[in-house]
Amino acid sequence: MAEEREMDDARKRYEFKKALEKLELQQGDGTELITIYIPPDKQIYDVTNQLKDEFGQCANIKSKQTKTNVQSAISSILSRLKYYKRPPLHGLAIFCGTVKTYGDRTDLQCTIVEPPEPLNLYMYRCSSNFELEPLKQMLEEKSIYGLLVLDRREAYWGFLRGNRIEPVGGTTSTVPGKTRKGGQSAARFGRLREIAIAEFYTRIGERSSAIFLAEKDFFERFKGLLIGGPSPTKEEFEAGNFLHHEIQKRIIGIFDVAYTNEDGLSELVDAAKDALKGMTVVKEKALMDKFLKELVKDTSNAAYGEESIRKNLEIGAVDTLLLSANLRKSRLRIKCQNCDFTDEKTVHIDAGKTVGDIPLGSCPKCTAPLILDEEIDIIDELTKLAELSSAKVELISDDFEEGAILFTAFGGIAAILRYRTGC
Repeated sequence: MAEEREMDDARKRYEFKKALEKLELQQGDGTELITIYIPPDKQIYDVTNQLKDEFGQCANIKSKQTKTNVQSAISSILSRLKYYKRPPLHGLAIFCGTVKTYGDRTDLQCTIVEPPEPLNLYMYRCSSNFELEPLKQMLEEKSIYGLLVLDRREAYWGFLRGNRIEPVGGTTSTVPGKTRKGGQSAARFGRLREIAIAEFYTRIGERSSAIFLAEKDFFERFKGLLIGGPSPTKEEFEAGNFLHHEIQKRIIGIFDVAYTNEDGLSELVDAAKDALKGMTVVKEKALMDKFLKELVKDTSNAAYGEESIRKNLEIGAVDTLLLSANLRKSRLRIKCQNCDFTDEKTVHIDAGKTVGDIPLGSCPKCTAPLILDEEIDIIDELTKLAELSSAKVELISDDFEEGAILFTAFGGIAAILRYRTGC
């Protein structure tokens, strides 16, 4: 049940993000696009009364086309609000207006979004684009972790935001090596070296603390700090209380890592997987690691590419289907206008385009034009195929290296198999 809820949440986040991407690309002329945010405690009749007033105010618009388009958008919104006695649990966001398509074409479009979190504002706005910032903020990761890797030569810090490792910056030291120069006693050289090390630790503590504390809503969102490096450096740093006390008390653990530059941040997250158990990034990295290891075996139980995955799904060989959350493809069922010819194909929907902008061609049997019979998001379609054989489905973000590899190297579609098939 927990896995089903997790997948359901991932799918909802995917659909929400995809809807915002589409809305962000839409443009109108002048102030023809209407954005309305309705919080859950707002009365629907208050909204409709304002819209009726705005409809009357449109008489003052000089441009006949703008007046017509704005009134059409308001009428469209009013017709949709008739179906709501009250806002949904988290409120309602409505985006409506005459948007530019290709060439000189325009189209009146109205999109209603039920946000994943409660809206805390009421907004009515007319512009040449839709106001999306309040919804975009809901995509921000609510829980973050600080990352710090260091030795006596250098240090680097960053954040772990959900699935994404975000490098921030680093610093290098002036700590002398263990071999002293001539003319200095061993004791004096040792003291100077210890002073330089302490100064470097102090500088690391001050700079990293300032970066972590500056994070928005620190006390609610900052869940802990992971420290990595070789022994005994990381232990010395942790024991020396060089960090701000609010950061110091949030140290989750210290871990052995070989790299103390930007590459060390990813190594640190891997090393801390037990401490982070349950976090999405750890689960996704483990799945991708398993897939990549299977791929190089002589008796590989791994497959990738849409054609291969479809064949393996058909015979029930897929144990875990891995889909990139960055996929933006649709599966089309097309048919002939005149005869019984049908076909299916997968298409990538370029930014700003719709399926209507994709030429479907002519029937190979009678040369009549082909028309669209059905469109389904490829993630939805492959998920339904996977459910037929009880295969697990995982949406993998591209916010970490292995997730990016799934999208760029394997087309965003891969699987760990129950048995080797050769498909």
